[in-house]
Amino acid sequence: MTHSWGYGNNNGPRTWATHFPDAGGSEQSPIDVCVCDAVFDVGLLTSPLTPTYCTEDGVELNNTGESFKVNIKKCSELRGGPLESLYRLEQFHLHWGSCDNRGSEHTINGRAFAAELHFVHWNCHKYNSLAEAADKPNGLAVIGVMIQCGKEHPGFKYLVEAMPRVRGCGHKCQVTTLFNPSVLLPDNIQEYWTYHGSLTTPPCFESVQWIVIRQPVEFSSSQLQSLRTLLGGDGDACIVDNFRPPLPLGDRKLRSSFNETVINYRF
Repeated sequence: MTHSWGYGNNNGPRTWATHFPDAGGSEQSPIDVCVCDAVFDVGLLTSPLTPTYCTEDGVELNNTGESFKVNIKKCSELRGGPLESLYRLEQFHLHWGSCDNRGSEHTINGRAFAAELHFVHWNCHKYNSLAEAADKPNGLAVIGVMIQCGKEHPGFKYLVEAMPRVRGCGHKCQVTTLFNPSVLLPDNIQEYWTYHGSLTTPPCFESVQWIVIRQPVEFSSSQLQSLRTLLGGDGDACIVDNFRPPLPLGDRKLRSSFNETVINYRF
C-alpha cells in the first residue's frame, strides 16, 4: 500500500518513518552544515568537480504537488570531487519557504536560505536507471545549491515564465527553448561540503553523496514568490515550506574541499 506524505502536521517529516523505515536511519539528510565540524580533505582537490551539462532543446516542467521539478532528456554528466564513478543528471527541483528567510533544507551554521536547488544524478557506471540506483549506497549524487533573495536570475527567469502552465498539482508542460542546466549553478562550484546521506523525501533511501556548494546564487523576491503560487496536492493551498528540517550528522564525516574555518554569508 502506498502512503501519502507531505509537509503538514499529519503527514510531515516527523511522521515519515512510520511508513518509510529508512527515514528513521542514522544517515539521513539534510543536515546543518556546521563549519567547525568540516574536515578539509586535500584529496578532493586532485579531481575537480566537473559537471558536463548539455544544452537541452526542450525540457519538461512538472508540478509534483510537493515541488517544482524539471526533467532532463540529454546525457548530462557529473564526475570528480568525492565521486568515484560517472553520474548522470536526471532532474532538478527546488525546496522553498513561505517567506524569504527560510526554505532551504540544508542550513549553514544554523542559518537557512530562501530556497534550495537540488541537481539529482544517478551512478550510470554501475546502474541502468535512476530507479535501479535509488536505493543503492553509491547510487545517487546530489548537488545542493543555496538560493538567497537578491537580484533577478536570468537563467531561472526562463522557467518562471513557463511556471503558470504547471500551476496545478500534477500539471506538466514541455518548453522548447534552448536551456542548459548549468546556468543555475554558481560561478564557483569547487568549494563545497560533502557527506553521505539520504534522499530528503520519502522513501528517504540512504543512497546519496551530497555535494553542498558553498557559494549561493540569487533569485529575486518575485522569482521566489512565483514558486509559492504553485498549488499542492489538495488543490487549494499553495506549496510552501516544502523542506525537511536538518537531522543529526552523527558519526558521519563532513568533508570540505577548501581550508577555512569561519565563513560569513550575506542574507
